[in-house]
Amino acid sequence: MERLRSSATLAFIGFVAVGFAYATNTIVARANAGEVPAFSLAFFRWTIVALGLAPFALGEIKAKWPAISSRLGMVAAAGFCGMFLCGGPIYAAGITTTAINIGLIFAVAPVNVLLIAWGIGFEKIKPVQVLSIALALPGVALILARGSLETLTSVSFVPGDLLVVIGMLGWTAYNLIQVSALPGLSALARTSLFAAAGAAFSLPFCVHEAMSAPQAVFSAHAFLIYLFAGVVPGVGAYAGQAYLAAKFGSVRASLLTYVVPVASVLLSILILGEGPAAYHFVGGLLILAGVWLSVRR
Repeated sequence: MERLRSSATLAFIGFVAVGFAYATNTIVARANAGEVPAFSLAFFRWTIVALGLAPFALGEIKAKWPAISSRLGMVAAAGFCGMFLCGGPIYAAGITTTAINIGLIFAVAPVNVLLIAWGIGFEKIKPVQVLSIALALPGVALILARGSLETLTSVSFVPGDLLVVIGMLGWTAYNLIQVSALPGLSALARTSLFAAAGAAFSLPFCVHEAMSAPQAVFSAHAFLIYLFAGVVPGVGAYAGQAYLAAKFGSVRASLLTYVVPVASVLLSILILGEGPAAYHFVGGLLILAGVWLSVRR
């Protein structure tokens, strides 16, 4: 009994630690918006992730390269959707939107995965999952409208929120294709390859930023942010999730879906001093309830 209790405690700590590691990316996006160029931050983050995971993935990649090389188009698609769209655009979004909004809008991705998988015939949808969609999507609309019906009807959304929606849709697509892109490859090997593809897509924009504002791209502060983003919400978070999935199974690892938005809100309040409004609570509860219903077994 004591061993079970200890194992449960370690599992809880692991889930919370990985969830908070992922959530720090929203803090990076908001805290450094306009100071560290967005696509340079994305390029260096994904480069660090690709190189950081390489020691654990390189042997497997070499052994399975013939199968990988025939699916490089899928690797590029996954890297574009999951890393490129969830990189520079999100860091640029931090200029005009809050870290709380970023975290809560991204939380609806599992519901979108369910909706699209049902639409293309990958999954049968149950009545309780219809309810999950009916709860989560209005929650996102409420956050986008910032609690104002006038904002929703006039389509005068904050530009940053729309960039986050684009990133969230990219993350949705990534979750639909990332396993099928490279079946038979471990999560760490897949992530290393996808991160390399994301870095490659970000490179031209990084070069443009470096030519336009070299003092911002190559400052000491920027390099510290690159390192943090690559290590904590990068290598640490992805490796931690892979470990949790191997230890507890992919279904239980999906519990991170609930931890990350809550962690994003808490870190936004504690570090950035962002005060949540009433619509954050209502919209967040609708989204989390919808996500819970969509993935429950």
